[in-house]
Amino acid sequence: MSRTTQANPRARALGAELRQLREEAKLGVRELGRRLGIGHTTVWRYESGTKPPSPEDTASLLTALGVTGAERERIIEMSRSVREPNWLSSGVPGMREELATLIDFERSATHITEMCTLVISGLLQTGDYARAVMATVPSEQVETRLAFRLSRREVLERENAPHFVAIIAEAALWEKLGGASVMAEQLRYLLKMADRGNVTIQVLPAGADTWHPAHAGPFILFEFDDQQPIVHLEHYRTSAFLRKVKDVADYRAAADKLRQRAMSPEASKEFIAHRVEAFDNENGEP
Repeated sequence: MSRTTQANPRARALGAELRQLREEAKLGVRELGRRLGIGHTTVWRYESGTKPPSPEDTASLLTALGVTGAERERIIEMSRSVREPNWLSSGVPGMREELATLIDFERSATHITEMCTLVISGLLQTGDYARAVMATVPSEQVETRLAFRLSRREVLERENAPHFVAIIAEAALWEKLGGASVMAEQLRYLLKMADRGNVTIQVLPAGADTWHPAHAGPFILFEFDDQQPIVHLEHYRTSAFLRKVKDVADYRAAADKLRQRAMSPEASKEFIAHRVEAFDNENGEP
């Protein structure tokens, strides 16, 4: 088994989808293995992404799980490109396979570093702020997506939670997504989370007179105990998971540089508290 295959984002995504389909079918790993005539450890490897199934094995799995039609063809097609080193996904961000991968990384990472430029990290968003961020989402999908996004925050509060570092550009703390009262509530939530031992929040000051990596846009660096690190990039209609060693090393170096430029965690909390006061004053609260 190669480490490269083990860390492949698309393999992790395929595994996450197969696991979800098995659970929806109310089958255990051993029972599915028995139906397929394979060991349960092989099923576990398929679902963990450490041994991605071939298109033929994927077809057999889907048959055993009762998956048919367009969904079956989509997943089989996904298995054909499972060993691509970088995964570029164009279309509307948040589609099922990408989101499944992102959540899988959030749950299995030991350390997450996120550079937030104009929008606060999804792992730190309040409900009203998240709703404001979803302004362009079709109305019939908002509540489902909102509940799903808020459920992702639980990863920071569980036992053995990852250490999460959020580097937040000052500009994001001046935006008024949802209005002054929504922003005040959102920033109070940041202060609450910043008191957790596994969460570090640093504000990147505005007014730079030289270029730095945050000018290139937001990114998330996932680090694991048993996998190579992976970087996630997301833009308006395009997103990517990167795992090439050189690419990831560059983003890790960028994260280090940005943390050095950012305010200390204590100074950041003071700055955020001042922004809360400013929003409260704007909203007419004492």
